[in-house]
Amino acid sequence: MWIAGSQYGPNPLNFAHQRQQGEQMQQRIGFIGLGIMGQAMAANILKAGFSLTVYNRSAERCMPLAEIGAHVAATPQAVADASDVMILMLTGPEAVDAVLHGESGLLAGACKGKTVINMSTVPQSCSQQLNQQLQGRGITFVDAPVSGSKIPAQQGTLVILAGGAESAVQALEPLLLSMGSRVIYCGEAGCGSAMKLAINLLLGTMMEGLAEASHLAEASGLSSATFLQAVAAGPLACGLFRIKEEMIINGHYPPQFPFRHMAKDMQFVQQAAADRGVSLPVGSLLAGMFDPNAPVALLDQDFAAVKCLLQ
Repeated sequence: MWIAGSQYGPNPLNFAHQRQQGEQMQQRIGFIGLGIMGQAMAANILKAGFSLTVYNRSAERCMPLAEIGAHVAATPQAVADASDVMILMLTGPEAVDAVLHGESGLLAGACKGKTVINMSTVPQSCSQQLNQQLQGRGITFVDAPVSGSKIPAQQGTLVILAGGAESAVQALEPLLLSMGSRVIYCGEAGCGSAMKLAINLLLGTMMEGLAEASHLAEASGLSSATFLQAVAAGPLACGLFRIKEEMIINGHYPPQFPFRHMAKDMQFVQQAAADRGVSLPVGSLLAGMFDPNAPVALLDQDFAAVKCLLQ
C-alpha cells in the first residue's frame, strides 16, 4: 500500500512528479453523475485546470458546471468521444451498467486506449467484472470510491480508495488529488471497492453508536449539546461526530450522505460477508436499521437520521 498526498506519497518538489502532473493536466476528463458528491468533485476538477466534459441524466444538473467552464455532453457516448479519462460517480451497479451499455452508452464511443475510473460504490465482484470486461476492450480500469461526504467533496478533502494496476493509479494522481487530499492504493482492481465497504461498515456502526448514546443521554435528562461537548473533549472526538453534531442537536437531517445510500451499501456489506463466510453480528443489525425499504421521507434524509428510528 502507498498513500499519495501525504508524507508517504510522492515529493511534490520532485521534478519527475511535476512533469507527470503537467502532462496529466493536458488530459481531457469526462465526468458522469452529478449528484450531491459528483457536482462538487467535478467542480474541483475544473478548478484544478483540467478540461472537463460532463453528463447527467437530468441535464439541468450540468448547468452550474457549464457556467464555470465545463462542456456538456448529450450522451455518455459523447463523453467518451470527447475524453481521455472518464469518471463515473453513480448510485450503484445498475446505474453503472446503464451508462456503459445503454442507448448511446459510454462503450458505444471511442474508448479504446482510454481510462475509466469508477468512483461509485459497488461490490468488489462488480469492480472485478468491470475490470475484466473493459480490459478486453483495451480500456484501463480503476475502481476509486471515496471516503467522505458532501462537505469533504466540496472542500476537496476526500480520501480516494484506489484499486487497479499500480502504475495506472500512480499516473492518475494529479487528477485524483484534485478531488481529494489522499489517494490510498488498496491493491488490484476491486480492492478499492472492498475497502469502501469495510469503511462504510465502520461508518454505519459509529453513526448508530452516536445516535444511541445521544438518545440515552437525552432520556436521562442531559442535553444533546452537553453530551456532544463531552464527547468532543475526550478521546472519542472525531470528524464524523463533529460534522453530525448540528443534526443531532436540532433533529434536522439535510442529506450529506443520504440514508438510502447507506442502506444500499449495507446490503453490499451483507452480501460480501455471506460470500466470504464472515460473521458480522453488528453489521447484520445495522442492515436492518438501514433498510432500503424505509419510507421515502427517511431515505432522502442524511444517514444520521437513523436516530429517528430509536424509541
